[in-house]
Amino acid sequence: MKQTISYLQRVEGMWQSIVPKKFLLMSLACLTAFALNADPLLANPSQPVVYVAPIEGVIDLGLAPFVQRVLDEATAAGAKAVILEINTFGGRVDAAVLIRDALLESKIPTVAFINKRAISAGALISLASGKIVMAEGSTIGAATPVQIGLPGTPAQPVEEKTVSYMRKEFRATAEQRNRPPLIAEAMVDADVEIPDLIEKSKLLTLTTKEALQVNIADFQANSLEAVLQSLNLADAEIVYASETWAESLVRFLTHPVVSSLLMTVGILGIMLEMRVPGFGVPGAIGLMCLSLFFWGHGLVQLAGLEEFLLVGLGLILVGLEIFVIPGFGMAGILGILALMGGLGLSLIGTGASWDSMLSALGQVALSILVAIIATLILLRYFPRLPFGKRLILETNLQAQEGYESSPAEDHRWLGKQGLAVSDLHPSGIARFDGERVDVVSDGTFIDAGQPLKVVRIDGNRVVVQLALPPSEQDTV
Repeated sequence: MKQTISYLQRVEGMWQSIVPKKFLLMSLACLTAFALNADPLLANPSQPVVYVAPIEGVIDLGLAPFVQRVLDEATAAGAKAVILEINTFGGRVDAAVLIRDALLESKIPTVAFINKRAISAGALISLASGKIVMAEGSTIGAATPVQIGLPGTPAQPVEEKTVSYMRKEFRATAEQRNRPPLIAEAMVDADVEIPDLIEKSKLLTLTTKEALQVNIADFQANSLEAVLQSLNLADAEIVYASETWAESLVRFLTHPVVSSLLMTVGILGIMLEMRVPGFGVPGAIGLMCLSLFFWGHGLVQLAGLEEFLLVGLGLILVGLEIFVIPGFGMAGILGILALMGGLGLSLIGTGASWDSMLSALGQVALSILVAIIATLILLRYFPRLPFGKRLILETNLQAQEGYESSPAEDHRWLGKQGLAVSDLHPSGIARFDGERVDVVSDGTFIDAGQPLKVVRIDGNRVVVQLALPPSEQDTV
């Protein structure tokens, strides 16, 4: 045993003489770091990361998924903060509410850097951020909701219910971020009065200096570098977030003008396809436009399965009214209402007022009306255009050449008189010489039991008109 220990000591002495002690210590450190899955070459902690996302222009529903994606990516990357550089006059209430909820639920620190202005919806987004930094000469506030009218007309005030809802949204947001709730309410409701700050009947908008004085803003900074310096993140790596092509496409598709065009062209294409047999270009374009409409509005959480099914039901009812059910009755009316309801619900979101709903329905009604008018014009004048003539066969099949457009036995009813078995509105059933025959009136409604006379055979249709009794024929 002693011999063994003495042998090991001699070996240890030989190893120490060959390998320096410092090298042994470095090797041991490397092995320890490798065992802990650490990088032995990084002696300092990793550089902090800060994400910066622009909030510019109109606040629309396509902006909400972008902000949510930035927050998710920053959280996954372990970023120290997300800075929203804000310069906007506002936009949609429902879009601002979605962004507000995402900011309040975020697990990563958020900073609103107001560089110029945060008006209306921009003010709510700023209040929902963890910190508010304002550049010199910036403003925040003026957030009362308004109803956008027709192009060229000024915005209209909304009902009190909508103002009350937004007032409490601002208050709840300010309370959660430990900011003065009454000041937040005064940005929305002109009836809120704050002594020495805003009088009644005036809407509150704060400058940078005023926002700092009333504890709405945390500090002033005139550049992004100054913001990082104030956050003790001057050495942070900046990751500038930008919209992906898909997010830009969604914002484009959900724009009010573009969505109206998609609805109009979609309905126009399907109506033309219904009037022209065979699935061709109009139907494909119509379905593509409606698909883009629902895809864009579905991604921003406006359109869902219910709206899609409602529009599908409306198209089916309108098709039945055109091809199956004679005249224009309940099926056509219900179909148009279903279309308006499905498309209208796809345009409104959270916090929508009654005025917003009426505006959405008016937008849909206008699109349907334009589609109907365009369909009538195209059906009337398209065959006369050079391009239309190439698509339409103008060769006539003359009867004297042996062509017959109707069954030969139908001609035996020409000039016959009979009785209407059912109401003709305008089609129905009549009886001639004891046989039941499908007939069509010449345009007038004829009640059951009235005398009829076959006036012509039009294709496969037996056309009838009301026959006068013999006594009346003599007096005429």
